[in-house]
Amino acid sequence: MSYVITPPTPASVPVSGGGEFPVHRIYCVGRNYADHAVEMGFSGREPPFFFMKPADAVLPVAEGQTGLMAYPPLTTNLHHEIELVVAIGRGGAGIQAADAPGHIWGYAVGLDMTRRDLQNEMKKQGRPWSIGKGFDQSAPIGPLVPLARTGELLKGAITLAVNGVVKQKGDLAELIWSVNETIEQLSAAWTLQPGDLIFTGTPSGVGAVVRGDLMEGAIAGLGSLKVAVR
Repeated sequence: MSYVITPPTPASVPVSGGGEFPVHRIYCVGRNYADHAVEMGFSGREPPFFFMKPADAVLPVAEGQTGLMAYPPLTTNLHHEIELVVAIGRGGAGIQAADAPGHIWGYAVGLDMTRRDLQNEMKKQGRPWSIGKGFDQSAPIGPLVPLARTGELLKGAITLAVNGVVKQKGDLAELIWSVNETIEQLSAAWTLQPGDLIFTGTPSGVGAVVRGDLMEGAIAGLGSLKVAVR
């Protein structure tokens, strides 16, 4: 095929032990921990809803390294949200929750960074809030760990510290909609493809970071993710 411009380099994230995982799409689940829903002004087990980030919003962080995230423009209220990321290895539509584990390639520790002031302003105006969620480097992510190594992650501590002080703390068992249920819901609306990433939601304690801050997220069985804001 002859392109009229040079195609961009495909987005990818590192794999623990070596290799790269190509990124197709990034899906994110909103308000998927009850305590976070409450702190955002909501409650209950509402039907899941989704938003997306561009594939090249990923900020890949290699094993043992500290990622460097540029403080984004247009905001004075940049928030951290620690999340379990699920990588899809086998696509499909209309996937049943019971069959979902067969579509998972692996897991990673990720951050859904949010320009909260821009998101809140768009909400007030009843407008889409992509500007608050889908900016450059808004999806830092550590190495993917194959499901074959971890087994299905149904529980385990998920935490985030800023400059050594724990800000977010929860357990994967507290997800309102489990990973398998989320895959079922997503695949009813979109045909999932190999290379898709799913950010599964964040526990309470989200808050602002500034230049010079060091974020360290961790999920049991997946290790940690370090990202410095500059």
